[in-house]
Amino acid sequence: MFVLLQATDPASGMSFIDVMLNAPPEVKALVVILLVMMIVSFFIVGVKLLRILQASSQSKRFLDMFWAQESTGTWAPERIEAVYAQIRKVDGSPIAKVFHAGYVELAQITNAPGKREESVENVERALKRASVTEMTKLEALLPWLATTGSTAPFIGLLGTVLGILEVFHSLDGGDASIGAIGPKIAEALYVTAIGLAAAVPAVMAYNYFLRKIRVLESEVETFAHDYLNIVKRHFL
Repeated sequence: MFVLLQATDPASGMSFIDVMLNAPPEVKALVVILLVMMIVSFFIVGVKLLRILQASSQSKRFLDMFWAQESTGTWAPERIEAVYAQIRKVDGSPIAKVFHAGYVELAQITNAPGKREESVENVERALKRASVTEMTKLEALLPWLATTGSTAPFIGLLGTVLGILEVFHSLDGGDASIGAIGPKIAEALYVTAIGLAAAVPAVMAYNYFLRKIRVLESEVETFAHDYLNIVKRHFL
């Protein structure tokens, strides 16, 4: 974006800002829309990158901590409680949140025993509900990146069309010199460039984040299945 703002049209010596100041109102509006989409997308990329890296690293720490308890012997209530006691250290992990939901449900069942089948179903529902909630949180804001990636080029193309139309209007006036039509051609090309500059990083980031989230989703589902089996065998 900084490069675009500093770019100068060699035909007229006008910078991007100069060209946009002389652009028609509709082109200015499109440029503002694209710049807003670009800035918001960069902000979302930064936020999601930090969140997903945190979720990945803390999930690995939690799994290491959880399965370390199994290696010390058969699962018992005190081992589950030992994991729960350390859960605040990895509160950014979606897997830890799923474990917490299962632990709370298991504690309620233990205090109010009932039919085994119903108890297992309650734990399973709690795990599924927590899994869906955590995945939904991780996917938040990604639609903006997808929308930017799919619409920004077309918005830029619309600006280009409007700019070319302005060039044709200039030709109707009889002045076809490069000094007269150069800024308008630059105006059209700048809008296209801004649209691509907004779309390409958004698409790349969206695909990267989606891949990372799918990996985390798989890990969450695997853990939920394993945890439910532990509950069935050792607690219910």
